Amino acid sequence: MKFLDQPPRFLFFTGKGGVGKTSIACATAIELAGAGKRVLLVSTDPASNVGQVFSIIIGNQITPIAEVANLSALEIDPQAAAQAYRDRIVGPVRGLLPESVVKGIEEQLSGACTTEIAAFDEFTALLINSALTQDFDHIVFDTAPTGHTIRMLQLPGAWSGFLQDGKGDASCLGPLAGLEKQRTQYKAAVDALADAKKTRLVLVARAKTATLNEAARTHDELAGIGLTRQFLVINGVFPESEVAQDPLAQAICEREQAVLANLPNALRELPTDQIALQAFNLFGLAALRQLLHTPSATSPHNSVATQGGLPDRAAPATTAPVTDAALESILIKAPSLASLVDDIALDGRGLVMLMGKGGVGKTTLAAAVAVELATRGHEVHLTTSDPAAHLMETLHGTLAHLTVSRIDPHEVTEAYRAQVLATKGAKLDAAGRAVLEEDLRSPCTEEIAVFQAFSRVIREAGKKFVVMDTAPTGHTLLLLDATGAYHRDIARQMGSGAHFTTPMMQLQDPRQTKVLIVTLAETTPVLEAANLQMDLRRAGIEPWAWVINNSVAAAKVSSPLLLQRAHNELHEIEAVAHRHASRYALVPLLKDEPVGVKRLTQLAASLSKPI
Repeated sequence: MKFLDQPPRFLFFTGKGGVGKTSIACATAIELAGAGKRVLLVSTDPASNVGQVFSIIIGNQITPIAEVANLSALEIDPQAAAQAYRDRIVGPVRGLLPESVVKGIEEQLSGACTTEIAAFDEFTALLINSALTQDFDHIVFDTAPTGHTIRMLQLPGAWSGFLQDGKGDASCLGPLAGLEKQRTQYKAAVDALADAKKTRLVLVARAKTATLNEAARTHDELAGIGLTRQFLVINGVFPESEVAQDPLAQAICEREQAVLANLPNALRELPTDQIALQAFNLFGLAALRQLLHTPSATSPHNSVATQGGLPDRAAPATTAPVTDAALESILIKAPSLASLVDDIALDGRGLVMLMGKGGVGKTTLAAAVAVELATRGHEVHLTTSDPAAHLMETLHGTLAHLTVSRIDPHEVTEAYRAQVLATKGAKLDAAGRAVLEEDLRSPCTEEIAVFQAFSRVIREAGKKFVVMDTAPTGHTLLLLDATGAYHRDIARQMGSGAHFTTPMMQLQDPRQTKVLIVTLAETTPVLEAANLQMDLRRAGIEPWAWVINNSVAAAKVSSPLLLQRAHNELHEIEAVAHRHASRYALVPLLKDEPVGVKRLTQLAASLSKPI
């Protein structure tokens, strides 16, 4: 494996959601530990499933993996980190200040900005030679999906500059109050990240245009902040040996090979490993120990065989037959995506939010729902809060009654800064305006701007359909956290008995908002979708439906690999249909990639039967 050739102390695995970062990071940590190195495996992903891989509870503390000598793991829990951060700031003043003042400080520290700062506070502690990590030879990071990771890596510089120049009248003065003492630690973290002798960045992608374009953008952005020593792993490549007499398998293989033959220029010169798709999901130590030693899809001399998901059992030794009766019993009952849209369209307007783990196809399905509604004559606004989404590439055209937008964090932040300077800043003298400009450079300004843009978009749902493609699970929950913090703040200011409406109240109202949870028929995506559903319910939001995307069981296949994958899906489809969802749809894996209005319409209308 090229990315494991003379590895430095720090290895980062990053990429678009759902590409298999966790399985590769875990296998790498096991491989290094097996070579006698003392290894710490760290997850910085809010939706981490590292604990599931080893069948133990890890959490926000360094935990030895009993079954793997020399290996320990840590999951940075953003919520736990934020609570510890709040306690550290609020604790010294509790009892000294009036309770109302203390509650105000706690509210100021309740937003997503505090959560991100606190998580990064822990993250940087692992990058320097502290007592926490001095006993480890290697630290392997399984990171959050790309956009969040880039933001995390950029923050040390942003915060260092912000603290160096002075906070002024910072809107996030509370969250930043604990950072002043951390300058030395953040500088050391930045230096470690930029040192190729200490840090290696491994970009993980699939053989798909969108994920490789995302990898190319990540390459450029990380190189721009000093992380120049990068490697590329292309995961889940369909084996050419599986294409005989199976049109779907042949189409998938040809599509992937065409993509691989036209890699983005930024990736062509990177040391690259390919990883073959397996018939089963990888889970358990036995499977992971083999991960870096199996032949690849194209050569016995390259990398490994796996894919993104991680189920709750090791790969079966034999291939169980898939009977027509087993498939038919599932497919006869399963509705299409268009049947869900039938019910959505009855309201004539409203907010439709698609949520789920990265890589499950939220962008494609959001576009398909929007196209289906627009073709029925409804006015539809299709938008996304995902920095890595590519709605226009998916639509690949225009359609009557359909408008498309994107909540771009950079654009909305610049617009917010300009608005504040034009209003509040117009009344200030030069010194006051300079302080305000400094305040608007704080890391929390983006949080405010994105929340305001989100609020403006969902207000449109009172007059038309708004279909929103959200960022991967953890980041969507941070946005909802900001929404909830705003709601609590308004409720406290208005007092009991007052009549008001907040964005959170709209999200909680099933007459105004329908949340569609998107998943794949694999164990880990279904488990994470179920966890998301619990998080939403705790916030008072009841999911309206689930959508199982890219189902092999709903497609006509003959390849042994695809037949086994179809068989593996049946248990998960049954779990969604009978345990998790009040209503659901099954979307088949299609021969042609669903890009363009015509194919999106076909995707929505695809009945859940062999096609």
